[in-house]
Amino acid sequence: MEGAMIGETVVMPPSEEEQIRELGRMLKLGTPTLVGPQNERVDLPESVYNILKDVVRYMAAGRAVSLVPQKQQLTTQLAANLLGFSRPHLIKLLESGAIPYQKVGQHRRVMLKDVMAFQKQRDKARRTALDELAREAYQDGSYEGTEIPEGGSDE
Repeated sequence: MEGAMIGETVVMPPSEEEQIRELGRMLKLGTPTLVGPQNERVDLPESVYNILKDVVRYMAAGRAVSLVPQKQQLTTQLAANLLGFSRPHLIKLLESGAIPYQKVGQHRRVMLKDVMAFQKQRDKARRTALDELAREAYQDGSYEGTEIPEGGSDE
C-alpha cells in the first residue's frame, strides 16, 4: 500500500507501522543487502545505510522525514522556519553577511547547505557558551554539595 502524498511528501499509512518496526529491528543487526528483481544483491553503502536507519527510526516514532538535496534553494520564509526565526530576523542575518544568499529577481534565495552550516555553527556556539557558564558556576561554588551524576565528570 502506498502512503498518502502531501505535496511531495509521502505520509506513512498506519497499516505499515509494524513493517517499519520490523525494518528498524533488522537495520540494528548490521548493514543490509538489497535484493533486486532478478535476485541480484548489492550491499548498501555506509552513507545510505545510516540515512535509512535514521529515516526508519523517525518514521517508527511517527515523526516526519524530508529528504532535500543540499543544493536546494530555499525562500527566506522556509529558511526562517527551519531556523526557528522570524523572516525579518533572517533578512537581517542575510544582509549582515552571516548567511550567504542570492537574489533571484527581487527575491532572496538561500542554499539549504548554508542554512544548515549556520545552524550547526550557532548550535556549537550555544553549547560552548553554556559549558562556559556551567564551568564558571562550578568554580564559583554554585554546585557546592551537589554530586556529579554517575558517568559524568567535572570537566
